Amino acid sequence: MARRFKVAVAATAAVALVLSGCGSPSSNNDSGKADTGKISAQQSATDPNAKGPAPEVPGSRKGGTLIVYAQTTPSTFDPTDIYYTDSNEIGKLLFRTPTQYAIRNGQPVLVPDLTDLGTVSSDQLSWTFKMQQGIKYEDGTEVKVEDLAYAIKRSFAHDIYANGPAYQLSYFKDGDKYKGPYTDGDTFAGVATQGTDTLIINLAKPFSDLPFYLTFPLFTPIPKAKDTKQDYKNRPLATGPYAFDQYTAGTSLTLKKNPNWDANTDPVRHQYPDAFSFKWGGELVSTQQKVLNSAGEDANAVQYEEIDASLIPQLTGDKANQLIKGESPCVYILNIDTRKVTDINVRKAIAKAQPWDALSKANGNNDYTSEPASTFLPPGVPGHTKYTPFPDLTGTGAGDPEGAKKILTDAGKLGFEVSWYYDNSKPISQQISNIRADAMTKAGFKVKAIGVATADLRAKVSDYDAPVNLNQGPRGWCSDWPTGSSWIPVMFQSKAIAEGTAWGFLQDTALDKEIEDVAKLPTNDATSKWAALDQKIMGQYVALPWYYTKMAVLVGTNVGGTVGDATVGMPYLLDMYLKS
Repeated sequence: MARRFKVAVAATAAVALVLSGCGSPSSNNDSGKADTGKISAQQSATDPNAKGPAPEVPGSRKGGTLIVYAQTTPSTFDPTDIYYTDSNEIGKLLFRTPTQYAIRNGQPVLVPDLTDLGTVSSDQLSWTFKMQQGIKYEDGTEVKVEDLAYAIKRSFAHDIYANGPAYQLSYFKDGDKYKGPYTDGDTFAGVATQGTDTLIINLAKPFSDLPFYLTFPLFTPIPKAKDTKQDYKNRPLATGPYAFDQYTAGTSLTLKKNPNWDANTDPVRHQYPDAFSFKWGGELVSTQQKVLNSAGEDANAVQYEEIDASLIPQLTGDKANQLIKGESPCVYILNIDTRKVTDINVRKAIAKAQPWDALSKANGNNDYTSEPASTFLPPGVPGHTKYTPFPDLTGTGAGDPEGAKKILTDAGKLGFEVSWYYDNSKPISQQISNIRADAMTKAGFKVKAIGVATADLRAKVSDYDAPVNLNQGPRGWCSDWPTGSSWIPVMFQSKAIAEGTAWGFLQDTALDKEIEDVAKLPTNDATSKWAALDQKIMGQYVALPWYYTKMAVLVGTNVGGTVGDATVGMPYLLDMYLKS
């Protein structure tokens, strides 16, 4: 699954979420309006004909140092091990990959980068990618197709790079057997090269969204002779417009221009600032206030974590222009274990009882950072359909305990026990649990809310054999790429229980086959079918949608080119420049 770089909210604190993922568009901060922004649907997905250089950002200029603040420290800069969104966004300055996303009119569009978008064989078990020639590393040496193949093989050393994405382990041929080049050598059936410009990926099963997956940093080339294994994270070799200058792990990173990056070969990146200066560990509100005040060098800064609600009242007048609004690729839900709550009428009663408005208020949701959800697929996923909401599945409302009690009574289930874990050391988590418990008690349920310590919560909600039937993890999900295949199969097939990614805990072989049939289709053919499956599954009340996430972060008054990268819910660093 994709992983977010920070714990989002107390209600979801134990969830190992996502992403690096996908989503849709962001508003342009230069609009001068501090409206909260609406999540909009993505219309296009790919452009195989995109070429470098990337179109210039209107008003852009070169020079200066752009400062980037965050409280949370990125976990690693080893491209093979990157899966959190902050490292992923920063990595786009450093690492070129076979494919990449361009942000056009706020929407992410898949385009060629080091290679084309690939050609799949008739049996869908082999993909061929043609690589650009003449691209260089920061040291001036040429990037070779063998380096790209080696980097892919390196990702199978999952004992060393345990945090990186792992789709290749199940999708690539012999991926379940190969343990990487350090253990099993360079011979691997899943990857081959041909001549000087051809990469071949052989699959164990069809994977129509492989070109989207190739945007991840693990697919940046690494020369075998320069692989320093666990030390590579301290000085990775750059192919993008910037390279490491000075790095203090956990504290700071300065990037300098890469003199061997060629803009004419790159359809998405720019090289506007002379340097980027990342500073981590500062207290969230204080660093955001510094950026909002924009005194001295802080006018040249961005703080990439979501704006704290306490600062929202300051977003008036000119300060409204300092908010980058956009989208984030995540949806939060209330999970129901259908193995234990087998009666759909009981699940409908649970939905009817939920006081979504009160829960959202306690959770700190606001119009800048969230939007009520009524589907599993977020609007940013192509093919998202905003169908007529099912009753009580809109993420809004005060709840209807009396209506829920009538459903339980009619079903002969009055007094049905519902149970969940919550963090008993966090006030917000306690408050949310109490609000939900009170509403469901009034609805005629017997409630068993189990408080546990923060250190134990993640293990508890991830234990699918635990003695609870509500709110197990994942309590939310973020796209790994912008198609339904990074949602529906991952959460709703029977295998999701074994893989720890289940929403609803379904064990439905007929649904499994239906999902598998759609997954085999080419991406464009599958688009509308994922939305249809979303609606079909939603009607079973197996997981109750709560809210979609949005991006709202602050930039200094001298920062231009400020749009959001909805693939990771972060500001899009590649377009930023200093106005003066």
